[in-house]
Amino acid sequence: MLVSFVYLVACRLFALVLLLARGDRSKELELLVLRHELSILRRQARRPQPAESDRLVLAALSRVLDRRLWHVFFVTPETLLRWHRRIVARRWTYPHRPPGRPPIDQAVRELILRFARENGHWGYVRIVGELRKLGIMVSATLVRNVLARAGIPPAPERGASSWRSFLRQQGNTILARDFFTVDTVWLRRLYVLFFVSVGTRRVEYVACTRHPDSAWMMQQARNLLMDLDERGERPRFLIHDRDRKYSRAFDAIFGSERIEIVRTPVQAPNANAYAERWVGSVRRECLDRLLIFGRRQLEHVLRVYIRHFNQQRPHRALNLQPPDRGSGPDPSPTAPVYPLQVTRRDLLGGLLHEYDAQREHRVCAPHAVRGLCKIPANCLHPARHQADVRGPGARIRTTAHSALGPRIPLLRPRPPRSLARG
Repeated sequence: MLVSFVYLVACRLFALVLLLARGDRSKELELLVLRHELSILRRQARRPQPAESDRLVLAALSRVLDRRLWHVFFVTPETLLRWHRRIVARRWTYPHRPPGRPPIDQAVRELILRFARENGHWGYVRIVGELRKLGIMVSATLVRNVLARAGIPPAPERGASSWRSFLRQQGNTILARDFFTVDTVWLRRLYVLFFVSVGTRRVEYVACTRHPDSAWMMQQARNLLMDLDERGERPRFLIHDRDRKYSRAFDAIFGSERIEIVRTPVQAPNANAYAERWVGSVRRECLDRLLIFGRRQLEHVLRVYIRHFNQQRPHRALNLQPPDRGSGPDPSPTAPVYPLQVTRRDLLGGLLHEYDAQREHRVCAPHAVRGLCKIPANCLHPARHQADVRGPGARIRTTAHSALGPRIPLLRPRPPRSLARG
């Protein structure tokens, strides 16, 4: 913009020098021709669209030319004055922000919406207090406006919990129980009683028999309560259907421990969905692929499957983790990457498979040369680690310490002098 304007002014000044060297007669003739051409263009051409540099030149010439001669311009005097005022305003106007409060950051907006969705009973002031603990200063009015634009109602209307959220909150104190049957090769029917924790999806207790009478049922109830006492668990609700096998004496045992019995509606298996889902899993993955000959075989199969189900099988509701979280720690995402050696363990004759990852054992280079290598924190075989270090002259595979990228293999250390001489 500035370069083009300077170039245009230089061209006009050079033309003015040439014009001063000419005579008056030739100038008058040229003015007459130019005026006639201008009148023709005004009659035929549409409204001209001058560039910004053209406006600057015309505005500058208007300040030099007498006001009585302004009719020679193809614009009105008001246009010239407006152009000049615009140039002056642009020269002396400082940058300023638009009126009103500055817009809220998108990250803060998403955090407000997250707090409101995850905590239905939090009001505007509570959200402001939680944000203030994080070092974010906002007002309750701003929180209200953000939630209103997102279509989220206030806390009293937003606090109503759904069945999904209610069961998720109460799941750790709810047990679901049910029966399913297994027909043996000899066409004898076995009854399997099981208890499943709704919150952890863990199978707490399983028993099977041919005759589920009242005495057997009461004994299984006592066994379950003793197992729960040993683990320090105390449920508050027990869900089961209206089967006649659940006698009053059976329910009274749980009632004595302040466990409330919740009976599902008649012929409504979806009301006990967690128990029904486990029945489907054990049938699809195990029982439908085996021939059962007797009760002892069934007890062994169920014992192996329940251990696999509780300790190894991932669950979608638990973020793809097994119910027993303590069965094995997850590898750290920032841990060093070792070559993996995956081993498979077969259960029930190869019907079920469990996989374990064994990382290749390595010893850090600076300590391996001196034979004083420390056991890494992520070492899976500490005994093997010490045996490798203690062995005199052992050929230890070493790696360089590196916090970035994969570990670099180094040369193997030399054997001791006593072995080299021999």
